[in-house]
Amino acid sequence: MAEPATVTSVGTLAQAAHGLPQAQQPSARPMSPSRVLLVAASIHTCNDAMFAVMFPLLPLIAADLNLSYAEVGLVKALYSGASAVLQLPAGLLAERVGEYMLLVGGNAWGAAGLLGMAAATSFPILLVLAILAGLGGNFQHPCASAMVARAFEGGRRGTAIGTLNFAGDLGKMAAPALVGMVALPFGWRAALIALGAFGLVFSLVVGLLKTWVNPPPQTQPAPVAAAAPAPRPASGAPAASAPMTTAAAPQRLIGGVPPAYWLLSLVGLMDGSTRAAGLTFLPFALDRQGFDGVGIGVVFGVLFVGGALGKLVCGPLGDRFGPFAIIVLTESTTALALMGLVWGPSMAVLPLALVFGFGLNGTSSVLYAAVASLVPDGKRGRGYGLYYTVIDVAAALMTVAYGLYADWSGLDLAFAVMAVLTFAVIPLALPLRSRLAAAA
Repeated sequence: MAEPATVTSVGTLAQAAHGLPQAQQPSARPMSPSRVLLVAASIHTCNDAMFAVMFPLLPLIAADLNLSYAEVGLVKALYSGASAVLQLPAGLLAERVGEYMLLVGGNAWGAAGLLGMAAATSFPILLVLAILAGLGGNFQHPCASAMVARAFEGGRRGTAIGTLNFAGDLGKMAAPALVGMVALPFGWRAALIALGAFGLVFSLVVGLLKTWVNPPPQTQPAPVAAAAPAPRPASGAPAASAPMTTAAAPQRLIGGVPPAYWLLSLVGLMDGSTRAAGLTFLPFALDRQGFDGVGIGVVFGVLFVGGALGKLVCGPLGDRFGPFAIIVLTESTTALALMGLVWGPSMAVLPLALVFGFGLNGTSSVLYAAVASLVPDGKRGRGYGLYYTVIDVAAALMTVAYGLYADWSGLDLAFAVMAVLTFAVIPLALPLRSRLAAAA
């Protein structure tokens, strides 16, 4: 992976602007995109494992605490939804203090949250602990995405974002194995304790690697040298109005982004809702077909392998064929495979799980890369933070809605509605076709 040229720090630019001798300037340090991607990807792997382990554990938790579909949906919704609360503040804070230690701290917070959830003895206590665990669980989304997008500013950004997302699915693939090895013989609490302890140790190790990684600094405007006084206008001549500088312009949360950003967020909202609700209730559909805990873990392992392939492949495909073509492919594949998993024969579950995972997660690589194309570099932290917040909050609400609907009408109708809304993403994304093609 090619290394970019050394970037001069803001302090160096300031010294040069004021004519300080070169010897007084701090030495510029080379920045490695490969190291940035490696650390961001490793955090994503650990973080996604902590969130994905909940899916195969939900039937065990429901049986232990005697939960309904709506209560299961509420647990998952609060866990995932709480992670959205601090994503936008994390993106804003990252613009000031840098992303690295926020990544590490958020991962450690999420790991400690799993240890707390393992101690829950009732449904209300589990809900409170799920909220506390989720609050720190997704710092990595806005921070890692902005850091990697900036590191690969010169090219191959879609591929790099796809690789970052692929790394998250490595953690998802490990989660079902943890359930099979720990949760089934020792209980769901033991699985959360094992993963939470690992997450804390891993966060400490990654925190110690900060000086080795040296992530690229935030893009900042170069200091403006003091300009010579403007010539006094001739008597009677109107004075020229000074142009408004960036510093003088009012600062908005997400200023200067095209309307396509908001439509893209709506597309991501619909896609994320299917992903969250589908994975939450699929174990119950599999249980109804006769799959035991081991079988459900195997199905989810295959599903997450497909998701990893989707994220890894769809990023480069989006760079080559355009984002809209990949959205059509992945959303139609997701809806068809979902219907096959729920109503198809049991012998087809494993291949359908592979296809379902590919479509379910493949869209995200294209959408995440598109966010970077629609938001200026200096505001990508908040841009990603707002984008992920919208998706996660909507996914949490939709998971609860699907749970309530399933309690009222049954799982079959809930999955039918889910498939229809997944197909609806394609016409919703159609107005983005030319805008995303130009930005890719």
